[in-house]
Amino acid sequence: MSLENAPAEIKLAVDLIALLETNQIAPALALAALAIVVEDYQHKLAQGQSQ
Repeated sequence: MSLENAPAEIKLAVDLIALLETNQIAPALALAALAIVVEDYQHKLAQGQSQ
């Protein structure tokens, strides 16, 4: 599958991985930060802030 035909969440994931790798973010730090992001977005979904 070509990235240009990939679903939006795959494109975003690839962009986020590239950003983390370009900035040489340690995997453990990236995972800790992403856990915070997941919690924040789950809270937003629960509040009805989906887009």
